[in-house]
Amino acid sequence: EKQKQLQQLRRQTAHMETLAVPMMLGSAHRPLFRTQSSPASTSLTVCLCLVAGLVYDSQMLKHQCTCGDNSSHPEHAGRIQSIWSRLQERGLRGQCETIRGRKATLEELQSVHSERHVLLYGTNPLNRLKLDNRKLAGILSQRMFVMLPCGGVGVDNDTIWNESHTSTASRMAAGSVTELAFRVAKGELKNGFAVVRPPGHHADPSNPMGFCYFNSVAIAAKQLQQKLSANKILIVDWDVHHGNGTQEVFYNDPSVLYISLHRYDDGNFFPGSGGPAEVGSGAGEGFNVNVAWTGGLDPPMSDAEYIAAFRTVVMPIAQEFSPDVVLVSSGFDAAEGHPAPLGGYKVTGKCFGFLTRQLMGLAGGRVIMALEGGHDLTAICDASEACVSALLGIESVNVLEDLIIVVQRRSPSNLTELERICREEWEKLPRYRCAKLVASYPRRLEAVIAAKGASTKY
Repeated sequence: EKQKQLQQLRRQTAHMETLAVPMMLGSAHRPLFRTQSSPASTSLTVCLCLVAGLVYDSQMLKHQCTCGDNSSHPEHAGRIQSIWSRLQERGLRGQCETIRGRKATLEELQSVHSERHVLLYGTNPLNRLKLDNRKLAGILSQRMFVMLPCGGVGVDNDTIWNESHTSTASRMAAGSVTELAFRVAKGELKNGFAVVRPPGHHADPSNPMGFCYFNSVAIAAKQLQQKLSANKILIVDWDVHHGNGTQEVFYNDPSVLYISLHRYDDGNFFPGSGGPAEVGSGAGEGFNVNVAWTGGLDPPMSDAEYIAAFRTVVMPIAQEFSPDVVLVSSGFDAAEGHPAPLGGYKVTGKCFGFLTRQLMGLAGGRVIMALEGGHDLTAICDASEACVSALLGIESVNVLEDLIIVVQRRSPSNLTELERICREEWEKLPRYRCAKLVASYPRRLEAVIAAKGASTKY
């Protein structure tokens, strides 16, 4: 009751004190390499005294294979159930405002996907009764399914289909992310995390794939553009798999900066796209950035690589772009605990929390995170907990602690000695093979240590 009263008081206070800043985003974008963007100016609301938002709906649990056996399906309802329970156990749900999820409308889905795709995968036998039967009959006859080894049905060998529930769950995921983004953009919430499934970033305008049917983050971005005049949107995708669908949707769009960090292995890791030379086209050239890790798992990428990439690539570009809103395709399959076919990397939950805090320095803190992949339940719960804690402003132990201890143990006496040790330690870390995007990538551990500010200590 006290928590409810506190949330009500916060809403009342926010309603009285919310500060609106008029938008001044009429100018066209100039190439990032030519000029520094001006400080962020936006029509989106700057919020005071607000809280983080969460969204979740039990309808998304019903998207299950008809075989009834989750053991052969890594993308299952237990993923979001476990995360939702963890947030409750840690007392984080009580510190956030939980908003009601909703299904995306067919019109919202069509802002990204073709009408054919929306009618094929966004309708079920019940709501088809309200639609044009003549149009539906022709489209539905084109549907093709595969019989899965488990006995269930899928649109491909990985992506299960449940005739009664998949469309509702997929639309609920897309609509919930969009609703949360709207609430944050309008200043009703400070930031937010969407505990949703199925994921979306592999879904392109015309095809489902990789467990994904509707591209929730892309749909939210399109709706922010069309209905709230958000002219500059940053999408950061740290799922271990490249978000091929999101890249395709915005590949020609200079108003959306898409930055993805993913396992690439020269195109040999699913889905095979996301090479460093894929930088956008036409007006969108330079607004698509792929930090494409190559080199397999010898050794696997971990916190040091991700933090260094953020410090030297992601954040400088994002700060120059100066977005109005930040959307995060927050897949956690780069987290430790995922076998090689599903990820194989060793990023910790604390690291994801650290990266979240970095992004909160952009767009006035308007950060909306949406769950994408991640299938080891402990790993995705740890990472979700760290990210929501970061959104709430709860400090945690810095992820660079172990690296700092290495340097401290060797007791450098001056900056030159520190640099020598940094250089030596850095050489032990995996090399970076991100081609022309990071041709001048730093080779010293100093770049990582500076993220904590340890360099000032010495």
